[in-house]
Amino acid sequence: MSLELTINDAIKTAMREKDRVALDSLRAVKAQILLLKTEAIGAEVSAEQEIAILQRMIKQRKDSYDQFTAQGRTDLAEVEEAQSKVIEKFLPQQLTAEELETEIKRIISETGAESIKDLGKVMGVASKALAGKSDGKSISEMVKKLLS
Repeated sequence: MSLELTINDAIKTAMREKDRVALDSLRAVKAQILLLKTEAIGAEVSAEQEIAILQRMIKQRKDSYDQFTAQGRTDLAEVEEAQSKVIEKFLPQQLTAEELETEIKRIISETGAESIKDLGKVMGVASKALAGKSDGKSISEMVKKLLS
């Protein structure tokens, strides 16, 4: 089942349960998917694009959470955190730190990277291979740690 259909079902459930936070989050996801579909007229939205949308939306909410927390607006920060948790449910299972390290080590050995100078080469392969399984920041930090 595509993400769009899954989101539509989840919206119906949230409406029945009168879950305002979930409903707002899911409608935002649906809007982003529809926006992407209208930009790529006639083209189907791929699973990678759907995952990228979800990751971008979670990152936006985490950034907003940090800003609201820094400003002392815990009421708004809580909403952003709750929405982030709702959206995360639709992402594939995220890698643990140990699993991420194992995957990055494998990629480093495959690419023949030896130092921090090879960061770009490793990041290109790792970003594609681990798309949806881990966020870019975690991947970057692990690659830097292992190459230095």
